Amino acid sequence: MTRFANPLAFGLPTLLAAALQWLALPAQATEALAQKNNCLGCHAVATKLVGPAYKDVAAKYAGQPDAQAQLMESIRKGSAGKWGELPMPPHPKLSDADLKKLAAWVLSAK
Repeated sequence: MTRFANPLAFGLPTLLAAALQWLALPAQATEALAQKNNCLGCHAVATKLVGPAYKDVAAKYAGQPDAQAQLMESIRKGSAGKWGELPMPPHPKLSDADLKKLAAWVLSAK
């Protein structure tokens, strides 16, 4: 029996690593979208900065069937009073597709 008699013995770890990288791409792409639109100047995933941590936003909206729509509206129109006195500025130029991606990304934060 040769060393690579079972092709999965060699290929499986490589295949798993590639799959994990592929699955991480949407998160990286959405983080880049957040960076591009200056979201990360006021927010972080795990800690409060000027605005709430994304994990806290996700927890607040957890279980709400219209959470994504609510968050998309808050991003587009801005908001005040939900997380304190400092308002979040509106982002009216974001496309619906980008709003949807950002809202989904924020709601997936842990």
